[in-house]
Amino acid sequence: MSLGITPAHAASAIAQYDQPKYPANFTHFDYADADAPNTGDLNFENYNELQSYDSLNPFLVRGAPAPDIQNLMFDTLMQRSWDELASEYALIADDVEVAPDLTSATFHINPAARFSNGDPITAADVKYSLDTLKSPQASPLFNAQFSVIKNATVVDKLTIRFDFVHPERDAPLIAGDIPVFSPKWGMTPDGKRPPFDQIANVAPIASGPYLIDERKNDKQISYVRNPNYWAANLPSRRGMYRFDRITFRLYLDQYTALEAFKAGNVDARMEYSSSQWARKYIGKNFDNGLLKKGEFPDGPAQMQGMLINMRKPMFQDVRVRHALSLAFDYDWMNRMMFYGQYRRTNSYFDASPFAATGMPGPKELALLEPFRSSLPPEVFGPMVKQPTTIAPNSLRGNLRIARDLLAQAGWHYRDGALRDANGNPMTIEIMDDEPGMDRLLLPYMQALGMLGIQAHMREIDSALYQKRLDNFEYDMTTYIYAPVTIPGAELERRFGSAAASQVGSENFTGLKSKAVDSIVRAALNANTLDDLEAATRALDRVLINTYLLVPEYYLPNARIGYKKTLGFPKVVPTTYQYEDWIIDYWYKKPQAALSAATPVSSPTAAN
Repeated sequence: MSLGITPAHAASAIAQYDQPKYPANFTHFDYADADAPNTGDLNFENYNELQSYDSLNPFLVRGAPAPDIQNLMFDTLMQRSWDELASEYALIADDVEVAPDLTSATFHINPAARFSNGDPITAADVKYSLDTLKSPQASPLFNAQFSVIKNATVVDKLTIRFDFVHPERDAPLIAGDIPVFSPKWGMTPDGKRPPFDQIANVAPIASGPYLIDERKNDKQISYVRNPNYWAANLPSRRGMYRFDRITFRLYLDQYTALEAFKAGNVDARMEYSSSQWARKYIGKNFDNGLLKKGEFPDGPAQMQGMLINMRKPMFQDVRVRHALSLAFDYDWMNRMMFYGQYRRTNSYFDASPFAATGMPGPKELALLEPFRSSLPPEVFGPMVKQPTTIAPNSLRGNLRIARDLLAQAGWHYRDGALRDANGNPMTIEIMDDEPGMDRLLLPYMQALGMLGIQAHMREIDSALYQKRLDNFEYDMTTYIYAPVTIPGAELERRFGSAAASQVGSENFTGLKSKAVDSIVRAALNANTLDDLEAATRALDRVLINTYLLVPEYYLPNARIGYKKTLGFPKVVPTTYQYEDWIIDYWYKKPQAALSAATPVSSPTAAN
């Protein structure tokens, strides 16, 4: 069903624009192998940068949640498709009816839906989940994610209606993203339920395909597939979750994790280091064919860069932030360190139709003109490209431009340092929690030193890093804004003024801009894909020319090392998180297939 202004009717799938790709009688997603074996174990490493975990509740602001627990244990009302811009298909809800004016959406719960303890999932449980996630007891990220939902009303035992704050096309899909858990989670034997933010070390009573099987310490956890998982044969689930058991072991650093993989203790790993990929994926297990390397096509690019915390007085002048960008020598790094494997980030929406290019079009100008006086003039010109050091350009030339910008902003070199009018030196701490980043940051810090800026790196453990990130206690730090298939509510969380002062929000730079707020609202209210593209492109121009971060680079494909015992579907999704694709859709090959397997040189080769 399309979310246009049309008479309401119930359907098992919804699309933000146009029609869902898959018909009502589809059997499985194209990128799922419905006949894949349903057996075997998967041994995995750090799901993200966390080196340990201390919570079984992924919805809290404090603590580090167990790896991938939200994906493996909590189903949502509907399942997002990975090969469409924005569509959802029946999961816990078996149909949805969207009001013609887009002010509400009514979901019907599948009568077969069950929690992990066997209890039926009801509309009241869905309401409890939403109300809890929007409460102060949960991380503000979830309140922000579901902020478009004004309230939830239980219509009957299996029917729930969500009323929206504004009639937005993506609001019904956001409602479909609600993870569902039982009110009995954390309940004590006497029937009392502690505050949600105190439920941290109690196994969830949740709705997903896996249960916690074993916890040895804060660096290892095993999940086992629930044999009674009710949704295993739904079209949106066929071909998913094929492993009987999934074990995560969290290593202290990426080098240790790689050695564990090479020794055969880990079944698959994503490689984010170009030098590791080029030089370290060798050894006896590669020679004998046990381990393989694969490069797989990717969708929209992430935005990775060194965030600049504009809450710091020294960073509030855009000319200072522009100067910091000019000191980053991407071209030298890509040539000398990355083996030419990366591409420079030039947009918040790289490798997608939402990225700005060339001059702004009429629809973009209509969104930008009301704020012309408050925006950099470059916003209204050709889309800026990041500085290059390819001849005839050079780092020295870029630093001369940076020096002039800093002088215009009141920063001058004297007495051995770059100082403001009061004589205070510019000192920058670049925070990170991952060993190995020093080889990238040191050349950048040396370039800053040539400008008189005293920059140093501080490496801290992942728990303290997250705490400081949540509380905006940093000067600069590398961060990745995960890509989305279609921009939506995350724009407010990342760039909206309201989020700038909200602890734990994704507005890490502290951006407060009436222009950005207005353009983001236009994106959320877009009635056509063309309108959405105009809004995101206008937003892209503003963000790039505001210099919120020092743009770095992105990888145009997924680099995955894996054991020959693992198989993967022939069709790669259009957009996906690499680790989730492995965990959700890969499988253990039958023993008979192993002897016939051939080396994989591309994602379309036999596996």
